[in-house]
Amino acid sequence: MAVRPMPVTYYSLCIWLLLVSSWSTAAVDGGIPTTLEGPFKPVTVPLDKRFRGQAVDLPESDRRVQRTVSGFEPEQISVSLSSKYDSVWISWITGEYQIGENISPLDPETVASVVYYGIAKSGRRHRVIGSSLIYSQLYPFEGLQNYSSGIIHHVRLRGLKPNTLYYYKCGDPSIAMSGLYYFYTMPVSGPKSYPSRVAVVGDLGLTYNTTSTVNHLLANHPDLILLVGDVSYANLYLTNGTGADCYSCKFPETPIHETYQPRWDYWGRFMQPLVSKVPIMVIEGNHEMEEQAENRTFAAYSSRFAFPSKESGSSSKLYYSFNAGGIHFIMLGAYIAYDESSDQYKWLEKDLASVNRDVTPWLVATWHPPWYSTYTAHYREAECMRVAMEDLLYDYGVDIVFNGHVHAYERSNRVYNYTLDQCGPVHIAVGDGGNREKMAITHADEPGNCPEPSSTPDQFMGGFCALNFTSGPAAGKFCWDRQPDYSAYRESSFGHGILEVKNETHALWIWHRNQDMYRIAGDIIYVVRQPDVCPIKGYKSQT
Repeated sequence: MAVRPMPVTYYSLCIWLLLVSSWSTAAVDGGIPTTLEGPFKPVTVPLDKRFRGQAVDLPESDRRVQRTVSGFEPEQISVSLSSKYDSVWISWITGEYQIGENISPLDPETVASVVYYGIAKSGRRHRVIGSSLIYSQLYPFEGLQNYSSGIIHHVRLRGLKPNTLYYYKCGDPSIAMSGLYYFYTMPVSGPKSYPSRVAVVGDLGLTYNTTSTVNHLLANHPDLILLVGDVSYANLYLTNGTGADCYSCKFPETPIHETYQPRWDYWGRFMQPLVSKVPIMVIEGNHEMEEQAENRTFAAYSSRFAFPSKESGSSSKLYYSFNAGGIHFIMLGAYIAYDESSDQYKWLEKDLASVNRDVTPWLVATWHPPWYSTYTAHYREAECMRVAMEDLLYDYGVDIVFNGHVHAYERSNRVYNYTLDQCGPVHIAVGDGGNREKMAITHADEPGNCPEPSSTPDQFMGGFCALNFTSGPAAGKFCWDRQPDYSAYRESSFGHGILEVKNETHALWIWHRNQDMYRIAGDIIYVVRQPDVCPIKGYKSQT
């Protein structure tokens, strides 16, 4: 599999070569385990108290979050994928946000949305016009400040060649254009065609831990980034900019759960050096809900990012799908209806049935709250979603599930309905990106840590599905009294993961801790598909 050329420094190139060399040697020597050797005996890595990082938000005075453009010059530039390789979205913001009691929203019609792009460095061979919008965060309470965004632009580029370097500029040519940026398109979908590296990160936030995570991620030169929910954590702040690690603890008397929207702009500026070049695909977390007047939710999330919802047949930006080479990604919404009568469930069933596993052998699903986490934090919180959707994902042979929400790392053995199953997905929680709410460090199976069942309702969907286990080693109990068999590896540390799909059956998963050098893997394993052993609903080989 070819590795795309990337502009790198001599130092980072040396590190990268060492990294590839060490993993390749381990693979040849049989040093990297595979899921075929599982199920593995559960492992818990003791908490390393010497390194907790800095779970402190970057201040607005930090140069990395400050506005460096003037007037209507583009900023917060990002790239995201459409449903197939031949199309991408370019997004950016022009104009300054407004926050205060009396605001006057900008008019999106006054600034054009134009992208020049091409294979040549001038980036001016093709010209595409897109659309623009603004959104507001409004509160009908005295003393709460309202917010109106800058003008958000989304432009879709079509007819692109696979696995190709494109240069682009964005803006309004009559007012101001950006500098020159670049991105690589995804490889064409096929059983032997994959992006070299897919970075997976969750619960990122904008702390000093975040900066460490992003620096480590950059050193691994990903082709694509999956952000599995909880982006800016703007809702840990009042509208006057006062923040807290725990909003409900610090501000119990606020008339509505406020949110300080400029944190979104800070996050967009900080991330631009990365996501203006590497496509980022985001799914919503609970911190993106951001309730405001008239029960409006997810306004910032839905406005700031471009999603291939329509391209993938979805009627909502809260769930969608896309292809990246021979991988079909399904991005599900845990904070929108998901039961069998819901639009999301019906869409998911249709999407799964349409996947041709001869073209995209790998099926990867993501959503925010994990179904198989053994940490006390958020324990079995998403049980209603699991009950509603697990059979469907199992029947269609989902290979890997990525989640966030729990601020730690955990990888499962192959599991289905809390039982070890060689045809179940591997569930991986990577909610350890670096947010200010700090790490999860206690486990529900430890003495005195098992939550009361009454404390685990699905507060967002209004359900209650988490009951005592009825079979297995934990029968009659709400928690295991030891690390569950389905939990293969867990560790409390900040970091990110890299997925490298090698062929139709083997994918290398590496989790990196922030405190390690880039070439050291905190957790590493080959996830191996067995299509001959695990039948897929409705699947008939076309070859």
